[in-house]
Amino acid sequence: MAISATTPAVAAASSSASATLAAPATKTDSLTSAKEQSDRFLKLLVAQMKNQDPLNPMDNAQVTTQMAQISTVSGIDKLSATMATVNASLLQVQSLEGASMVGRTVMVEGSLLSLNDKGKTSAGFELESRAASVLATIKDGSGKVLDTLDLGAMPAGRHTFEWASADANAKGLTFEISALNKDKAVGVTRLVADQVDSVFMDKGLLWLELGSNGTIAFGKIKGVS
Repeated sequence: MAISATTPAVAAASSSASATLAAPATKTDSLTSAKEQSDRFLKLLVAQMKNQDPLNPMDNAQVTTQMAQISTVSGIDKLSATMATVNASLLQVQSLEGASMVGRTVMVEGSLLSLNDKGKTSAGFELESRAASVLATIKDGSGKVLDTLDLGAMPAGRHTFEWASADANAKGLTFEISALNKDKAVGVTRLVADQVDSVFMDKGLLWLELGSNGTIAFGKIKGVS
C-alpha cells in the first residue's frame, strides 16, 4: 500500500519517532533504561497510527521496520548487560587463579638470571626456526662474560638449559643466546624462570609481581612450574 502525505499531527509524531531512533546518545539518554525507550517508542507509534490519514494508512512494511529498529536497540542493551556480567565472572576466576600462583615459578620473557640457594639457575629460549649452532653466554652485572655453553644444533621451538655459578650470591647475572643456521642468524626470544611474590588487579587486568623481573601482566606468562 503506497504512503502519502499525512496530517500535521502524524508528521510531528513521525518526526519525533525518527528523532528518538536517530538522535545520538547523550549522557542523560545513557541513563534511560531499555524499557523506558521501548515504552516511549510504542507511545509515539500509537500516536502516529491514531493520527494517520484514514484514506492513506501507514504501510505495513514501515511499521515492521520501526518495530525491528526498537527490537535491535533493546537486544543490544541486553547483550551489553550480559557481557558485563560474563566479564565480571571471568575477572573473579582470574583473580582466584592468580592468587594460587603466589610462591610458584613462572617462565617469562627476559634475560635476568636468578640463582637458587645452591647457586644454580635455569633459563630458556624460543627459536623461530631450526639452528645448526646455538650458544648461551652468561654475563655478570658489569657485562663481563663468565661462561659460554655450546648447546649444539636445535630444532625450532622452546628449549631450556641449566647453569651453576661459582658464586651462589652473585647478582645481576644475564644471558644471551646466539643461534645460527648456514651463517644466518635465527630469531630468538629469551625466557627466564622467576618466582611470583604477589598478584593484584589494576584496570581490569591481573598483574604479577616477580622476585627479579618486576611487574608483568598475567597474559605474558609463558609457562608455570
